[in-house]
Amino acid sequence: MVFTKRLREGIRRGRIRCTIRIWQRLQVKAGGRYAMDDGHVVVDSIAEIGLDDISDDLARESGFRDAADLLKTAKHGSGNNVYLIRFHYLAPGGWERGTR
Repeated sequence: MVFTKRLREGIRRGRIRCTIRIWQRLQVKAGGRYAMDDGHVVVDSIAEIGLDDISDDLARESGFRDAADLLKTAKHGSGNNVYLIRFHYLAPGGWERGTR
């Protein structure tokens, strides 16, 4: 998973622990580990939701100002399936130590 640069510090600090993705098909799996900068993002859960489920609160939890701000970033491709992905960040070396 790729995150816009403005979200990465919040992810590293643990303030951002979810993302909304609009894809043609699911591109990550629960338990999957994906490189981000020096560490990794580990997917905890995935839920398919509707566009109308994206509230301002959910957008803020994802690191955006509001739902409109989130959708400007999320709706850039041809996908129609909306996924709420919850994750945690592993600092460099965290995977080897088994820490979160």
